[in-house]
Amino acid sequence: MSQSELYVSLDIGSSSVKVLIGEVDSGVLHVIGVGNVQSSGIRKGTIIDIDATVQSIRKAVDQAERMIGMQIHEVILGVPANGVRLQDVKGVVAVNSENREITDDDLDRVMKSAQVMSVSPEREIVNIIPKQFIVDDYDEITDPRGMIGVRLEMDGSLITTSKTLVHNILRCVERAGLSVREIYLQPLAAGTFALTDDEKNHGTAFIDIGGGSTTIAIFGEDRLMSTAVIPVGGDHITKDLSIILKTPTEQARKIKHQFGHAFSDDASDEELFEVPVIGADSKDQYSQRYISEIIGVRLEELFDLVMEELYNMGVHDLPGGVVLTGGITKLEGLLQLARHVFKTRVRIHTPEYIGVREPMYSTAVGLIRYAHMQDVYFGYEPDSPPVTPVQESGQPISTEKKPIEQRKEKKPGLMNKAKSIFDNFFE
Repeated sequence: MSQSELYVSLDIGSSSVKVLIGEVDSGVLHVIGVGNVQSSGIRKGTIIDIDATVQSIRKAVDQAERMIGMQIHEVILGVPANGVRLQDVKGVVAVNSENREITDDDLDRVMKSAQVMSVSPEREIVNIIPKQFIVDDYDEITDPRGMIGVRLEMDGSLITTSKTLVHNILRCVERAGLSVREIYLQPLAAGTFALTDDEKNHGTAFIDIGGGSTTIAIFGEDRLMSTAVIPVGGDHITKDLSIILKTPTEQARKIKHQFGHAFSDDASDEELFEVPVIGADSKDQYSQRYISEIIGVRLEELFDLVMEELYNMGVHDLPGGVVLTGGITKLEGLLQLARHVFKTRVRIHTPEYIGVREPMYSTAVGLIRYAHMQDVYFGYEPDSPPVTPVQESGQPISTEKKPIEQRKEKKPGLMNKAKSIFDNFFE
């Protein structure tokens, strides 16, 4: 890997579309560009209007481009956990080299062999996560390269999702003028870095409360074990406030962020604020305590649904506790309410990077860090950066690419999944 690498992540959510430009220098991420716009055309993680979604992506990309004065042309894409399935898979190959040393090629072949299984026509493979490698009956190996052996095996989890969902997302990205470098499952990328090593090992629920839906990801034994989506999120709180206070949706959103409190016992009953009423010139007055009761009821219902889903997933014990993230987790009192409902350790994860110290950026940051981790593991160097310098006239400046022989090629079966999905779709 070169000293400094640029990455651009794209997180398409129900409430906002986020674009992050990150520079990774000696393993340290520096966020140098951010785009964040309110999304339209997406509901509960599913695209319902292609044109509206494309416009949202373009606006977010424009914001990020203006921050660094460069043009974005390639992104790392996160796909939601809607309809995702995890299947246990196993790959077995004979070591190829004459001296029986396991190489990158053997690693590639064993991971490909694990994918040779019956995947129904409406499903698309997104990622494969190795659990362990086995070299001639010696198991629990994390990286077999350089070892000597005759037979190489891999136990892993295959992540598949709806072909329709992923193709619609890819179509939107393509129509926004972008190419996709890699695709990763959102809770996999976010949770891998939001959780500590102990949390990933012991068993932890990583819960991302989005605008239109809430994603639950269970980590244990240092890997993603299962995931589920509940179609309730922060936008439902906004809708509740809008209906009960009889105020426009945008006004309800502002009230939620400015005066919202999730735990009514700690909310203020003294300070009043005015709320404009739909279809009237008058304004009504409310206290923080009043709206906290509305917010608290909806959040308690959401946490109860999470508990129910955990039970359905067969999760009865969480030694690592619960880690919450997502824009709504900034609400005062939410941590107290979550601890009250879950009856276990709960903490809120916020990325610790200048410019993105908000829980809403957990996925966008996770996508960059996950892509970098994969690049380091597979020894991949990109052909060209994902951004292009722009002249004062607004035209991109052509940049000289490395000669072909100097590039490290991507392993087709491992890293170039996005391109193959897209090519197959349009054949």
